[in-house]
Amino acid sequence: MSLALLVTGANGQLGSDLIEVVRTGTDVFARGLTRKDLDVTDAFGVQDMVVGWERIVRSDNPDHRLVVVNCTAYTAVDAAEADEETAFAVNAAGPALLATACAKAGARLIHVSTDYVFPGDSDRPYDVDDETGPRSAYGRTKLAGELAVREILPAGSHVVRTAWVYGATGQNFVKTMVRLERERETVSVVDDQRGSPTWSRDLAAGLLALAGSDVPAGTLHATNRGDTTWHGFTKAIFEELGADPDRVLPTTSDAFPRPAPRPAYSVLSPRAWDEAGLPPLQDWRAALAEAFRTRGDAFRA
Repeated sequence: MSLALLVTGANGQLGSDLIEVVRTGTDVFARGLTRKDLDVTDAFGVQDMVVGWERIVRSDNPDHRLVVVNCTAYTAVDAAEADEETAFAVNAAGPALLATACAKAGARLIHVSTDYVFPGDSDRPYDVDDETGPRSAYGRTKLAGELAVREILPAGSHVVRTAWVYGATGQNFVKTMVRLERERETVSVVDDQRGSPTWSRDLAAGLLALAGSDVPAGTLHATNRGDTTWHGFTKAIFEELGADPDRVLPTTSDAFPRPAPRPAYSVLSPRAWDEAGLPPLQDWRAALAEAFRTRGDAFRA
């Protein structure tokens, strides 16, 4: 069975990598939608886009497996505290509209979610069935999106939670630390938050594998393997730059008060992903080295 993908948020770091992975290494038919192409909060626009795409693809090959991958998200974590309504529209109402349109078109939906749906107070990796408890507006809206997708499309959807994503497109933690390495003699970074840095290209490859699989509907976790702190992550970034990692100084979250609380513990268990037989994402440190080796110019820009 051939595969056809419709990717929302195709100009973001994950969406752009997914389109690139598809077009450079597969014969999968894919269409990428930027936010200008599709406003996921527009009910009529979403339905017309998904149903129209389904008709075009089916006319070419009625046996195509149709999968919508939702990479669109409101990710301004601090801004969401003051504008939860907008965050809810994108992170919850939008996925609900996509799920409704997928049900009508006979398409599957892969919806990307986040570690922020958990409270962040665990001392072991969060499993897919662990109790949620978001502590920020961003986390609440992302959890609402998960629940909507599961309710509307229970047999035809996957919720894929990830964490600490960075990529060659847009702004992210890696690019910020690269800039600060140029500008400052030392950089202070928190060492009391732990998670799994995840290269968007590795995550994109994992989502493509999921889209082409027969894994039953449900929730999965996908991050690069292993874990570290933001401090440890930054030291590794400095190493990739050929800079002295001792220039990275540890500090605590109290030194950087933010409107939205950050999870102290964001490590996600890969158990469900592994048991589904999906290819594991590589270790986070190896992924960082490969990211700099293959896309170093983009991170240094």
